Formats: sequence, structure tokens, C-alpha cells
Amino acid sequence: MNALYDYIVRFRSGTDLAETEAASFLDLLITETDEENLRKLFLAWKAKGIAESELFGLAKIMRERCVPVRTSHTTFVDAVGTGGAKSKTFNVSTAAAFVIAGAGVPVAKHGNRAATSNSGAADVLAELGVDPAVDAATAGRCLDEVGICFMFAPNFHRLSPTLGKVRRGLGFPTIFNNLGPLCNPAGAPHQVVGVWSRDRLNQTAVALARLGTRLSWVVNGDDGLDEITLNGATSVAEIRNGEVQCLEVHPEDFGIRQQTTAHLKVHNAAESSKLIRGILDNSLNGAARDLVLLNAAAAIYLSGRREELSGAAAAARESIASGSALRKLQELAAATNA
Repeated sequence: MNALYDYIVRFRSGTDLAETEAASFLDLLITETDEENLRKLFLAWKAKGIAESELFGLAKIMRERCVPVRTSHTTFVDAVGTGGAKSKTFNVSTAAAFVIAGAGVPVAKHGNRAATSNSGAADVLAELGVDPAVDAATAGRCLDEVGICFMFAPNFHRLSPTLGKVRRGLGFPTIFNNLGPLCNPAGAPHQVVGVWSRDRLNQTAVALARLGTRLSWVVNGDDGLDEITLNGATSVAEIRNGEVQCLEVHPEDFGIRQQTTAHLKVHNAAESSKLIRGILDNSLNGAARDLVLLNAAAAIYLSGRREELSGAAAAARESIASGSALRKLQELAAATNA
């Protein structure tokens, strides 16, 4: 009997994975070559629901096993969405990363190619001229010298092509959408993590608190966006000193007016990169730019660089207006293609 089948049976019966089983279970997932077995497992897991203990246990093991990125910075951030949201917008957190870095806050961005979205961070960065698949030494050097790096998940975490193929074919987000943001190889002490569902909010925050984050937000837009939304309220689980507090933020808290984001959907990385270039080079205003400003401002605020959300939004706006955000893109492209 295939060892993975035992977990399929357990998940179907509603039994959660124990934290102590995380390492051996992950090894099974990595070495499994039967796509149908993996598909059945993820379907059973979806029906059962993901437990916080499963999220924490697997994230802890993946952090311990990852290829680490070293940096001289003690304060830096990651802004990342889990994907899986119904709103297939452009790569907001990737655009925000350059704005954050342009405001003087170092960014260690972790991500992958698209699995449940139309454009993953690695996909759009390649369109923008950045080599996303650099090694740990290059990523660390970019973070120290440029103030921003991108860590392509497959280069830092040992998973498997079969697992990735099955995930892409499922049509729904899995626990690995959730795990990615929790397993930053540089150990970012501050994060803005967007999740695809309100149900993922508290569990993700509790896991992140147990993993030792300094001050971070887990967010979900009331319109379903896995970012801070411009179109209404955003539910936030704030992790501060190991404690999780639930709150709600609105665009007006940042000094930005509420707008619809329905027209910001993209079909591929090329469309996403065009929007991002327009935002960074100051040729595109309106909702797309303001959505990026919101998410960049949250990270700037969490880093401690600004004490108020409105002040953080002003710093983000200046990062774009001054050309600093665009220069960070140009510098990262040059550094990763040297």
C-alpha cells in the first residue's frame, strides 16, 4: 500500500496531520511520483480543511530545510500574496516591492511562478527584465547593495516538479499557496501577507506568530482580493509581540480614496508588466497606482519607517514620483543579469 494513501484515508475521515509528522509527510509529498495520488490527497485535504497545526508544522520544517539568504540588514520586509483569489489582478505586491525599496525600506521578496493566478511574481519579473532565478549569494548581495532581492522558491526549497504540476492542474489553492509566504529564506521580520480567503486569515497569522515574526499583517480584502483592497474594507490580522489582533483598514486610513478594481484584471505576465512599468515610470495614475500605494504603505508602516499609515502612503507616493522606485527595478535587473 502506498504510504501517502494512509494520509488520504485520514484526511477523508477528517483527521488532521500532527505537527510531529510534518517532516516525514513532506518527504512523502516530495518523493511521490503518482500524480493521481497527489490529486486525491489535495482534494481530501480541501474537503477536510487546513488546520493551523498543519500550516505551522510544515512551515517550520520548510524554514529549517531552506537554503538561507544572508543579509546585513536587521529591518527589512516581504510583501506577498498567496494567489488563489478570484480577482486575477496584476502583480500588486511585486510592484509594491519596488516602491517600498524606493522609500528606503529593504525588501526580501519570496515567490514563484503562477500556480493558481494568471501571473506569478517570477513570471512578471522576467518580463520586467529581472532574472528571478538567482542563487542565495546573489540574492543576498542584491538585498545588501540594491535594497531589494527576489528569491525564486524552487531555488531555495526542495519540492518536486510532480507536486508543482499537480498543483497547477487542480484549479484551486492548496496549503502550498499558504506555506510560501511563511517560508521566506531571508527570514523577513516584517511581512504583509495577502490570503485568498477570510478563513485563512487567523490561521495564517497564528502560524506566523509562532514562527517568530516581529510585526506583520495578514490581509484579505472584503472583495476577495489577496491584497489590501482599494475597493472597500480590508480585514487584517496584526501580529505584534507574538499576539494576534484583528482590525479593519480602509483606503481613507491611508489618505487614498476608495475606487473599484474590477478593471485591473490581467490575463498574463506581459499585461501585468505593462501596468507595473506604467506605475513606476509615472505614466499611469488612477486605481492601479493607488492599489500599489496602499500595499507599499502598509509594509513601510510595519517596518517602523513611518508611524502613521498616511505618512507611509506619502513616502510610497514620493518613491514613485521621484523615480526612486523605477531605479530600484533598473538596478535589480542590472544586478541579476551581470
